[in-house]
Amino acid sequence: MEGITPEVAMYTVNNLWILVATVLVFIMHLGFASLEAGFVRKKNTVNILFKNCMIIAIGLLTYYAVGFNLMYPGEAFAGGFFGFGGFGLTLPEGDAGGIAYADGAYSYYADFIFQGMFAATCCTIVSGAVAERIKLVPFLVFCTFFVSIAYPITGMWKWGGGWLDAAGFYDFAGSTIVHAVGGFGALAAIILLGARKGKYTDKGINPIPGHSMPLAAIGVFMLWFGWFGFNGGSVLSADAGGVSLVFVTTALAAAGGAVGAFVVAYGMFKTYDLSMVLNGMLGGLVGITAGADQMGPGAAIIIGMVAGCIIPASVVFIDSVLKLDDPVGATSVHLVCGLWGTVAVGLFGDMASMTQVLIQLKGFFAIGIFTFVFAFATIYLLKITVGIRVSEEEEEKGLDVAEHDMIAYQEVEKVTNYDLAVE
Repeated sequence: MEGITPEVAMYTVNNLWILVATVLVFIMHLGFASLEAGFVRKKNTVNILFKNCMIIAIGLLTYYAVGFNLMYPGEAFAGGFFGFGGFGLTLPEGDAGGIAYADGAYSYYADFIFQGMFAATCCTIVSGAVAERIKLVPFLVFCTFFVSIAYPITGMWKWGGGWLDAAGFYDFAGSTIVHAVGGFGALAAIILLGARKGKYTDKGINPIPGHSMPLAAIGVFMLWFGWFGFNGGSVLSADAGGVSLVFVTTALAAAGGAVGAFVVAYGMFKTYDLSMVLNGMLGGLVGITAGADQMGPGAAIIIGMVAGCIIPASVVFIDSVLKLDDPVGATSVHLVCGLWGTVAVGLFGDMASMTQVLIQLKGFFAIGIFTFVFAFATIYLLKITVGIRVSEEEEEKGLDVAEHDMIAYQEVEKVTNYDLAVE
């Protein structure tokens, strides 16, 4: 069309792709809600869904208020460890907030909303790990501080041009910065919270199965679907080669994760365990996220398959050896596979070397230690002040009734053949 330069056309296409990817990442919150709901007992379904509704709302509002400018402070740095560009959003004047922003790749507002969708994800990870026994309000208070302070500070260390970026640490879309951060938060929470009533007994470990595997499976497929935006949008442009490569590596890693979990779980349990395969898919996705733009198809399959193999062993170790109760396997999927994906960049990526492996480990543990200490301190403070755990009576009754005064599924009266004949 006349009057439209190639630069303007490319800017428009790039910006549109970022916004489409934002919608895909938003859909991941529905995936998390469905997965977590399926993996808990039906008496806690409303509670899980309520938490996931509030997490996305809290995430966006706090990221608007302080998170975005903590994560991307511009020149307002303190030695690359901390910076703050001010409260709220301030659209740069003129083209500076549009075509002149980010070298013409996308607009200021597109940048905010895409990154804002990422921000809430770390607390959805914690939500599943603490399911069925945490008080609602203290959990939401924790999420507010976790998303508004802890996540953007460590995110700035790499994505905002901080000290880890200067050190050569690489995390394309967040194996560490998003997923392991959520995993470390989950680990701190389940240590302080304790196991669900009846989980660990004198007679051994009592499995507590979820109420709906169909709902869990729907959630995982929604997450896989959204992950194309999570990783594909992280190219931060509509570059055809870059986006298509990321789509391929993302899909192959998820497939490899499913197969790896299938084989190892059968070897360990002598049964075809759907929950392990579902978490294997997610483990593969978490594993590829740090280097999705650097891997070839073969490396993506290996990374995903190793992540899938890790899942059953990690779930059993955390559950049986450490005696930490994680109803959805969040620490295994997001923390352990996040570590693997971060290290895999140094093994298979463009900068593969032992030096890069060490840099990756340094970044992972620096972010992990900060996040764990922050989460532990925040939850401990809540524990000794307002309490973080519901009573045994409320846990037995179910959080849907105890906290929300409603149930997810209305009981249907049985209708006999005689009743039908009478009617």
